[in-house]
Amino acid sequence: MNHKSKKRIKEARRNARPELKDSLDWTKHDYHESFDVSHRTVKDNVERVDALRLSPDEFIRRFERPYRPVVLRGCQEAWPAREKWTLERLKRKYRNQKFKCGEDNDGYSVKMKMKYYMEYLETTRDDSPLYIFDSSYGEHAKRRKLLEDYQVPVFFRDDLFQFAGEKRRPPYRWFVMGPARSGTGIHIDPLGTSAWNALVHGHKRWCLFPTNTPRELIKVSREDGGNQQDEAITWFNVVYPRTQQPNWPPEFTPLEILQRPGETVFVPGGWWHVVLNMDTTIAVTQNFASTTNFPIVWHKTVRGRPKLSRKWYRVLKQERPNLAALADKVDLQEATGIASDSSSDSSSSSSSSSDSEAASGSEGGAVSHRRKKRRTGVVAVNGDASGQDDCVSKERSSSR
Repeated sequence: MNHKSKKRIKEARRNARPELKDSLDWTKHDYHESFDVSHRTVKDNVERVDALRLSPDEFIRRFERPYRPVVLRGCQEAWPAREKWTLERLKRKYRNQKFKCGEDNDGYSVKMKMKYYMEYLETTRDDSPLYIFDSSYGEHAKRRKLLEDYQVPVFFRDDLFQFAGEKRRPPYRWFVMGPARSGTGIHIDPLGTSAWNALVHGHKRWCLFPTNTPRELIKVSREDGGNQQDEAITWFNVVYPRTQQPNWPPEFTPLEILQRPGETVFVPGGWWHVVLNMDTTIAVTQNFASTTNFPIVWHKTVRGRPKLSRKWYRVLKQERPNLAALADKVDLQEATGIASDSSSDSSSSSSSSSDSEAASGSEGGAVSHRRKKRRTGVVAVNGDASGQDDCVSKERSSSR
């Protein structure tokens, strides 16, 4: 690795994780040697379904409406990404393009050129490496070619936030790539949105918990996690072993997934989830508001993003009057029953904290390589917490 590569990587690490003061802090736990990323560590107990034998109506009935996670097979059969998204081809095609791999303490994106990130990915021994989690590729002249390499699976094409306008809608799609041990810390995706995560290469380890799981049961404390408390690998090292003990509440037993290449994970809104890359992974993930989850998404958007909700409503009234009528019937004073991860300033999407970029994501659904210290007010009505910090960013929740 030449001097310039080392310099760019050092800058990105320093800006994305300023709490890690020197290079020794990045490797202090020696997870490169000590953490077991073998597939035998995963119980893999979530149902798998052949997408080619599943109709959209049946998907809604069996999984989306009852808020039930599932792994879909066969969604990527016609994707050019299966051939095009290799390390070698991505490095060559996007060599000088910058991709987001973190956020600084002020919420601004930390980016690295693909050629430098590839060198980092191939050589890193960091405990929790930097992770590309980029939501802006679709707006860039060259990077937007990634959009040509995949199609949104038929089950997830009901994209109601499109009616809020491209500039105002929350970030909703991410190109994600990272080495073993990178990942996304425990979080709930913002605004009640659901998500899908399609893995093209590599293997991801997931743990999911129902929406009523107490936060204090599954969050890593500062005492246990130190300055890496929000990292996925810290969660699997600290909290996961507790979930396997006899005294762990059985009603909060985690669902576990070993996601393989070609598989697409559906994460219903409100589910806590944490994701760890077991090896080098390349994936695409999107959050969505659909006709099925609209009442809850609307409730949380009005409470957390009132300005966005007003714009959204005006367009829905013209384009989808039936949904505007449904919005009128939503009781905003009644709890939704779907939790919000309002403790974090990020959840699944956004590269800045501006009104136009404050929400979304599956793997987050959450991606800054640690949670920001900036907090905004949270309102609790009838037990349903919401507020600006419910609009956290997918990128801020990920370590990835």
